[in-house]
Amino acid sequence: MTKALLGLLPALFALLAGGAQAAPAIVNTAFVADAAKRGVLIWDVRSAEDYKKGHIPGALSIGDAAKALRNENTEDFLPTERIEKLLGAGGIDPSREVIVYAGRGQWNAYFGWYTLRHFGGTRVHVYHEGIDGWRDAGQALSTEDARPAAVSLRLQVNPDVFVTTPQVRAALGRADVQLVDARTAKEFLGEDIRAIRGGHIPGAVNIPYEQNWADPETAQKLARRQVPTNQGMSLKNQEQLRALYAKLDPSKETIVYCQSGARASETAAVLHDLGFSRVRLYDSSWLGYGNTLDAPASNVTFFNVGLMNAKMGALQNRIDALEKQLAEARAAK
Repeated sequence: MTKALLGLLPALFALLAGGAQAAPAIVNTAFVADAAKRGVLIWDVRSAEDYKKGHIPGALSIGDAAKALRNENTEDFLPTERIEKLLGAGGIDPSREVIVYAGRGQWNAYFGWYTLRHFGGTRVHVYHEGIDGWRDAGQALSTEDARPAAVSLRLQVNPDVFVTTPQVRAALGRADVQLVDARTAKEFLGEDIRAIRGGHIPGAVNIPYEQNWADPETAQKLARRQVPTNQGMSLKNQEQLRALYAKLDPSKETIVYCQSGARASETAAVLHDLGFSRVRLYDSSWLGYGNTLDAPASNVTFFNVGLMNAKMGALQNRIDALEKQLAEARAAK
């Protein structure tokens, strides 16, 4: 059996099953290689600098998609008309079949996957192994910029794939809805505060998105130089993923959130491919919910401005001292 056919098996099995899996979210290297031959759009959502260093031949780029398409303060999408211009100029049409990738395990690719689904895409896949898996498989890389023909887009959002803050509040306590918090345990417990308030949405189950990886501690191990590669960021196998989410009910509506919807998009794709019937991303996530002060929350803690100012002041003093030492060292030469 050829590698190309193996890459298509997830989609073929899903189609035969007749369920929601007719368009698998997560695909492998063989699937991508075959799709490239078929003219499927491939979207590299990494920074322009990383793209120039080497990308999948023919891949399109608008630079760092998470920065380009979102308001840097609210981390919500830019107005739709601006999204239309940015994607259209890059030749990225959500109505076509598209594969999105970044680096292995990075949430950026899943953010791109969710973005296209948010704006009406139905044939969208994410290549979890990304540029690392492509390189490891011995596939060719390109350093030439793709020159796509610009497309004129009129995007319509798909309300079935996301929820708003009022919808989340209305869903609290409903027996047919379950919430998954994909943030770290410290964020969930209110110990790591990234909004006006720390804490979590009442009733949410905390399963950090890194738990989807073969080794959830890979990022920390890389930072400490304890492992040579990011292989541990590959996905767990299907049996392990089913065990990870075994306490959830696939038949219920599942709302997934994190800080701004980015990390949670990876969990949403995993649950999609595990057969959960209705997975919806809370786009504004804790940044929106935590800053809505009358929204019910658990493990509530508040951002301490005075403490933060004190830490910033101490840091500035250390910088000033180092700059003084450097200046004295230069003068002594």
